[in-house]
Amino acid sequence: MTATALVWVVLHGVVQPGNALAFGVFIALGELARWEAVPRAAEPSGLEGPGVREPAPLGAAGALAYALLGECAGEPTGHGAFQVVAVVVAAALVGAVPHVARGQGPALDHLARRVLTVAFAAVCFQPLYISGALDLRLGQGPYYALFLLVLLVLTALCDAVLAAAMLRARTLPGLGGAGGTPVPFGPLLRDELRALLGIGSAVCATGAVMALAVAVAGLWALPVFCVPLLLTQLSFRRYAAVRTTYGQTIASLARATEVAGYTRPGHAHRVAALSTAVGRDMGLSGPELTVLEHAALMHDIGQLSLVDPVPEGATALLPAAEQRRIALLGGAVVRQTGVPASVAAVVEQQADPYREQPLAARIVRAVNAYDDLAGGSGGSAGGALSALEQLRLGTGHDYQPEVVESLARVLGRVLA
Repeated sequence: MTATALVWVVLHGVVQPGNALAFGVFIALGELARWEAVPRAAEPSGLEGPGVREPAPLGAAGALAYALLGECAGEPTGHGAFQVVAVVVAAALVGAVPHVARGQGPALDHLARRVLTVAFAAVCFQPLYISGALDLRLGQGPYYALFLLVLLVLTALCDAVLAAAMLRARTLPGLGGAGGTPVPFGPLLRDELRALLGIGSAVCATGAVMALAVAVAGLWALPVFCVPLLLTQLSFRRYAAVRTTYGQTIASLARATEVAGYTRPGHAHRVAALSTAVGRDMGLSGPELTVLEHAALMHDIGQLSLVDPVPEGATALLPAAEQRRIALLGGAVVRQTGVPASVAAVVEQQADPYREQPLAARIVRAVNAYDDLAGGSGGSAGGALSALEQLRLGTGHDYQPEVVESLARVLGRVLA
C-alpha cells in the first residue's frame, strides 16, 4: 500500500503542497514526542495494557485529521487517499529517526497499524468528498457531522481489530512473534474495544475536530486544537510509569520465594502465564485478567512465613488444612504491600473448595497444582498428561471441571 501511494504521488505530484507539508510536520512532531509503550513488567505475555496502546497520540490524531480533511480555510482540497498514505508514512519515518538513532525505534506493527487505519479512513472519505457526493447528499449541516461520527466509529473498530490481531500474532510461533501460549482473538478484541474509551476516543475526537477546525480557520488551527490531546498524553505517560513500577514491584515479590529457595525457579511466572492463558480462554479480560495475573504471581508468597520450606515448594501435595494456612498467610502479606484487596482475596481463597471460590482462585489453584504435579515439566507431553489426569481425578472437590478442561485446551495449543 505504501509503495503504491508513493508511486502515485511521484507520478501525479503533490496536491496542495502547503497542506501536505503542514500536516506532515505536525505528524512528524507527534512521532518525535512519542513515548515508548513499555509492556507491563509483571505480565507474562508481555502484551500492553489498554492504557499504553497508542504511544504517539498526537501523530495519530494528525494523520486522522489529514485523512478527513475536506476544506482548508473554506477552500476545497483534493489530495486524495494515496497522498494521505504517502504523507503519513513519510512523516512517521522522519519523526522516528531520532528514536532509531537512540536504539528505540517504533515497532513495525504500530507503524503498519497506523498506515492501515488511516488508509481505511481516507478511502472511505476522500473519494466521496472529491467527487462531490458528500456535498450533494449531505451538505455541511448535521448530516455531515453524523457521517463523520459514523466514519470515526468504523475507523476505531478497524484499529481495534488490527491491534487485537497483531497482539495475538506475538504469541503465535512462526508469525514473527516471540511465541508462547497462543491467545484467543475474542478476549483480545474485547480488551481493545474497552481501551477505545481511553486514549482511542481522545485521538478520534481530536482528529475530527482538527479537520473541521482547519476547514474553517485554516492551518493555524492545528497547534491550537492539539493542546487537549497533549495534556492527555502527558497524563497517560504518568499513568504508564506508575503502572510499570507497580508491575515491577509485583514481579520482585513473586521472585522472593524463588530467591529464598522456597519454590522452584520460574514457578510463579509459569503459573501466572498459564493462569492468564486459561483466564483468556474462559472469557476473562481487562481488570479481571489483571487481578488473576497478579494473584497467580504472588500465590506462594505465604511460604515465606514458614519455618521449614515445603519440599520443592509443591503446596498441592500438602494436606488441605496446611494449604489453607499458607494461603491465609500469603493473603496477609499481600494486603500489606498495597496491592488491591481483590488480589489478596484470590490468594487467600486459592486453597478453598472450588465451589466456594471466585473464578480467579479456581484458576490459580488448578494451574498451581498442575505445575507442582508436572514438576515444572510443562513442556513435556508425558508430564503434562499425567498431571492433567490427576487434576481430573480431583474435580469432584478440589478443582472445577471447566477450569481443568480449559487448562487442557491451552496446553494442547502449547504442546501442539
